Amino acid sequence: MSLDFAPHPLRRQVLDELHARPFQLVETPRRVLLHAFATAEVPVVQERATLAAWCGATGAARPDEGANFHRAVFPTSRLRWERHSEFSTYGWDVPAPAGDPFHWPLPQPSPVGGAVAAPGPLLVAIDLALVREDGVPADWQALFDPASLCVSRAMDAATIATDFRQDSRGYTRILVIDHGLTPAVAGALVQRLLEVETYRCFALLGLPEAQRVGPIIGRIERELLSVAQRMKTATGLESNAALLDTLVAQAAELEAEAALSSFRFGATRAYEALVRSRLSVIGETPVEGHSTWAAFLDRRFAPAMRTCQTASDRQAELSLKLARAANLLRTRVDIALEQQNRTLLETMSERGRLQLRLQQTVEGLSIAAVSYYVLGLLGYLFKGGKDAGLLPFDPSVATAVVLPFVIIVMALVVRRVRSRHRDD
Repeated sequence: MSLDFAPHPLRRQVLDELHARPFQLVETPRRVLLHAFATAEVPVVQERATLAAWCGATGAARPDEGANFHRAVFPTSRLRWERHSEFSTYGWDVPAPAGDPFHWPLPQPSPVGGAVAAPGPLLVAIDLALVREDGVPADWQALFDPASLCVSRAMDAATIATDFRQDSRGYTRILVIDHGLTPAVAGALVQRLLEVETYRCFALLGLPEAQRVGPIIGRIERELLSVAQRMKTATGLESNAALLDTLVAQAAELEAEAALSSFRFGATRAYEALVRSRLSVIGETPVEGHSTWAAFLDRRFAPAMRTCQTASDRQAELSLKLARAANLLRTRVDIALEQQNRTLLETMSERGRLQLRLQQTVEGLSIAAVSYYVLGLLGYLFKGGKDAGLLPFDPSVATAVVLPFVIIVMALVVRRVRSRHRDD
């Protein structure tokens, strides 16, 4: 019965993700060359188009539109392409010639770097030889540096060996001695060993970044300590504001550096987890007299990862310290501003009181002045009335009689005017 439901738009992508990069069946003996290129700046469409052109020219199947994985299969060889978030891998495997496991040149040279142009700068180059137990030379350990040779049993059916060093051609050699691997298990083991070396190299990209930001973090920490010491004795708005400006500049510089390095440190943590996950799945068993891959990486690889983690933690902790110091100084500046504002308000209030007193004085004088002029006018009126025979009394007496009434009326008029102004 078919499913008669409307599918989720991402259903196919979700279901296919588990099978996006399947293991290849590998028949012993086999030789695998893997190259990993940094392609963060290269559009995947451009890289896929280059690969599709080569596949078309050689008669191999072209990669699907939007694919990030493709296998070009030929009668005796295969090219495996995988596109990741910041790098691409090209794996070329052919039947291994008899004799020297790392015999060069290969009977079928890899097209990568020739017919297939490198999509970016090379970071990882691995030469893996999968050989039968009876086909490995007796002195095969001489193919590696004895100081860093790691040998262990894997999946109870193979011996894996590497020294994590570059040979004269620039490849990291990995030897897998087959003690009875099936093609499926051999393919899974080969793929995981290639991933261990690939993810290890990309994880270590975080170490130069940690070494770069380390001195910057140390300098900002020292500057923060100096600011904290000066905060103990700093008083006044100007000094605290100057210290706050210094902290803001330090915080801005730190955040800019953190933005530059956050992706690298995050990627380093992810790659480290993948390396440890692949080693766990391989299930190493120690071989007497030799270090396992996991033990060797714990001694050499883990310290670099801890350095990256420490740099990331120092950035985060320093950011918090800068924020706390800035908040403290900002509080000081706010308090100083509030004190200034309070002093300013008190000054303005005192000025208001003085202006009120002056206004009251002016109002009193204005009542007297207006009353004086009104009385003068009334005096002229009374004199005119006396001369015209209209008033039977003396003008000076009449002026003296109306004096208190004029003052009272003028006071009421001034009070009314002031009241209106206050209401407006």
